[in-house]
Amino acid sequence: MGALMLQGTGSDVGKSVLVAGLCRALANRGLAVRPFKPQNMSTNAAVTAEGGEIGRAQATQALAARVAPHVDMNPVLLKPQGDRTSQLIVRGRMRGTLAAARWREGRAGLLDEVLASFGTLRAQADVVLVEGAGSPAEINLRAGDIANMGFARAANVPVVLVGDIDRGGVIASLVGTRAVLSPEDAAMIHGFIVNRFRGDPALFDDGYRAIAGRTGWRGFGVVPWLGAAARLPSEDAVVLERGGGTAQGGRVLVACPVTRHIANFDDLDPLRLDPAIEVAMIPPGAPLPAEAALVVLPGSKATIADLAFVREQGWDIDLAAHRRRGGTILGLCGGYQMLGRRVADPLGLEGPAGSVAGLGLLDVDTVLGGDKALRHVRGHARGAAFEGYEMHLGQTEGPDRARPVANFADGRRDGAISADGLVAGTYVHGLFGLAGQRRAWLAAAGEGPDHAAAVDEALDAIAAALEQHLDIDALLALARG
Repeated sequence: MGALMLQGTGSDVGKSVLVAGLCRALANRGLAVRPFKPQNMSTNAAVTAEGGEIGRAQATQALAARVAPHVDMNPVLLKPQGDRTSQLIVRGRMRGTLAAARWREGRAGLLDEVLASFGTLRAQADVVLVEGAGSPAEINLRAGDIANMGFARAANVPVVLVGDIDRGGVIASLVGTRAVLSPEDAAMIHGFIVNRFRGDPALFDDGYRAIAGRTGWRGFGVVPWLGAAARLPSEDAVVLERGGGTAQGGRVLVACPVTRHIANFDDLDPLRLDPAIEVAMIPPGAPLPAEAALVVLPGSKATIADLAFVREQGWDIDLAAHRRRGGTILGLCGGYQMLGRRVADPLGLEGPAGSVAGLGLLDVDTVLGGDKALRHVRGHARGAAFEGYEMHLGQTEGPDRARPVANFADGRRDGAISADGLVAGTYVHGLFGLAGQRRAWLAAAGEGPDHAAAVDEALDAIAAALEQHLDIDALLALARG
């Protein structure tokens, strides 16, 4: 069966969105499509049905292809955890924590597992759409590479290079990538796509011809700026630069402090897309806004380190003041752990072994350790239905657990609520996806559609745009060889 790989001239050039859009476009044509990313680095991850975890983008791409996310779609996932360290996830399971230097030495040993996952998907599909990571132009990282040309050559998959014209210098970035690649790597590239063009594409005709002439590659199209991409789940911290401050037009304000090791902040995407809600991502050095109706303390890849960071910023004082004013506080996963009396890491999973005082807003204690909980969950919270997932290390216990946030359909209970009802914490990610659940926390909210429906509509819109602006027939022919 066929396969095609999109690589980029750099990070954040739109590869993930293009792969998702092409997955939906080909699925709409009746083809069996599977997304694949050999190696990903992401602070946001998704749980698969078999109890593994993969990058958030690959889960979205699977939805675009109308198939269930599977660990083979992202066999190697790095989750930044602390300074120069990451969790290593292989085929959905944690294999430990490693430093950046060790990763560069050991990644080549994972190529066989990457190829095995790719082979499994290829046997299931008419087309596998592969996404690279970063850029093949980073030739200093070429030795042992499994994410870009190292994979493409090992699997013999043709490559199309994506350049982002919105950031400027797209001609130089595409032509320059061709110039620095070895002849063997350059031979894997069969064409290019210019992404994120604003205005009349005809104005770029001369530039398009110049790229083709200087590289010897054919162009597959110029993709316009895709506004619908903003409705897709966030994958990494680049999007946190959007920020925010005060609610506009009568909308309810939800504030979220951006901690150093923030993770799974796509939990806030359904709030951000609800027309009744203004989400303010509060950067370091700024206070939490007093007018916020809800403060969400987000997940973290390094709970103890982020707890110290919260105190450094004075956000612990802001949270206590918010509670005194009668405001609501919700901690999600790592944020839930921070809200308790104490967080202990006896095994040194996040850094030096030890125990630290929490924020003391919930009467619970957390001990990090044990097997990572990875499962889909559904049930009711605050009288409204929810669907989400668990992804955490550690156990949290204490008197406030007698007032759980979530009642799961399987009879289990999760989370804790303070005696005054103003502070709550839960391990459920994706809690706000259903409109009724948003309304349960914010009375004026819940005006938008369920988040899954909004994402599906965005994928259809992106696919329609790609059908118009890309030569998908030619891309499909290239994939099929």
